[in-house]
Amino acid sequence: MFLGIDIGTSGVKAVVLDEAGSVVGQGVAALSVQRPHPLWSEQDPDAWWHATTAAVQAIDPAVRRSVRGVGLAGQMHGATLLDADDRPLRPAILWNDGRSFAECEAMERAVPDLRAIAGNIAMPGFTAPKLLWVREHEPEIFAKIATVLLPKDYVRLLMTGDKASDLSDSAGTLWLDVAARSWSDALLAACGLTQAQMPRLYEGSEITGTLTAEVAELWGIPPVPVAAGGGDNAAGAVGVGVVADGDALLSLGTSGVIFVATKEFRPNADSAVHAFCHALPGMWHQMSVHLSAASCIDWVARITGATGPADLFARAEAAGPASGPEIFLPYLSGERTPHNDAEVRGAFLRLDNDTDAGRLSQAVLEGVAFALADGLDVLRAAGTTVERLAVIGGGARSRYWGAVLAAAMEVELVYLQGGEVGPALGAARLAQLGVDGGDPATVCVAPPVSHRIAPDPALVAALAEKKAAFRQAYPRITPKS
Repeated sequence: MFLGIDIGTSGVKAVVLDEAGSVVGQGVAALSVQRPHPLWSEQDPDAWWHATTAAVQAIDPAVRRSVRGVGLAGQMHGATLLDADDRPLRPAILWNDGRSFAECEAMERAVPDLRAIAGNIAMPGFTAPKLLWVREHEPEIFAKIATVLLPKDYVRLLMTGDKASDLSDSAGTLWLDVAARSWSDALLAACGLTQAQMPRLYEGSEITGTLTAEVAELWGIPPVPVAAGGGDNAAGAVGVGVVADGDALLSLGTSGVIFVATKEFRPNADSAVHAFCHALPGMWHQMSVHLSAASCIDWVARITGATGPADLFARAEAAGPASGPEIFLPYLSGERTPHNDAEVRGAFLRLDNDTDAGRLSQAVLEGVAFALADGLDVLRAAGTTVERLAVIGGGARSRYWGAVLAAAMEVELVYLQGGEVGPALGAARLAQLGVDGGDPATVCVAPPVSHRIAPDPALVAALAEKKAAFRQAYPRITPKS
């Protein structure tokens, strides 16, 4: 059996798979986030360790004793700063921390070809600008930094004693030469750092070390090999079989993510596409990230008095696609792809005397679908062909919304069973590849398909005018204009 551990922001999940790929044990433990100042988001690194131990120990001891390998997944971008004794110098600065806007601009000025090397725009979410902020505002701490690790890799250090990371997670630091799959001296130097302060890099399915005897005893697991693993999105993709060129995933959670596996590095940073290494050797991936997806459903349900998402979907379906002129811009928390606009906010346009809760609800479903279509278009502009999207996440429950999404994006949607296990599943599969070898296409198979939704030509035509109006509206509402 193989253990996958996902160090998330709100909690740690541990999952055990048998060799057939079935989940035979799970454990979870909660985490909290500290926000001591506006825009700040931090966690105590040692809290990850205590939660990891609790999640693993929640699994049946008999199952734990059969584990043959461990893989790790985790929240990306977090800056974990260690001293010469490998102890944290301060709380870790997380992916959703927004304090380092000025440092992003400074880094782009310092390295004019940053986007070509890193495959991404400098954003506060990435690790590198956080280190520039520490250098400027906490110089006494910066001077003591011996090692910088990502969250899951701090847990690895305590598990094995090794300072190691995988390429998919490390690509989110803004210090990686993503095409070369190696640290970039130029990007590190822009932050006053060197490769000596970075962990050793591995492919996600490579073994980085072995559980120490002490941890093995604590967890009730043999001293088994530990695989490098992956960042949460890459590991989640491995878990649902998105491993070959052109395989693609749509995650409809609070935010929306389109993830496409690619056989080569295909950046499109100017349109806020993320281009990272995948968690598998010789593979990369692109992501378009939308900050509001299912969160818009919850929001409009609340303001229109719907009892919940199911009630809202029913109201929208009763109104029907393109039932009114209303346009919704779904930028409630700003937008990432393709606009990279933290200040833009959502808007309803073209309301009239006949606008009611049903038409507002339908406009929200369409607006999120149009925003996702914008993200898919800029992925295609980078040379990626997407024929279908595997769909996971809470927003995947509505078949009606699925028909709207398929028509807006003009792509087939494939709905999977059991995709909710998430990155921990992919981490376990990476452990299996590391221990047993094998072809990722054979080991990392997609869960069974529950149903498919193809674009309805009539619905594509009905939405075409509203999609065009949606695309003309963004320049009119952004503070950038």
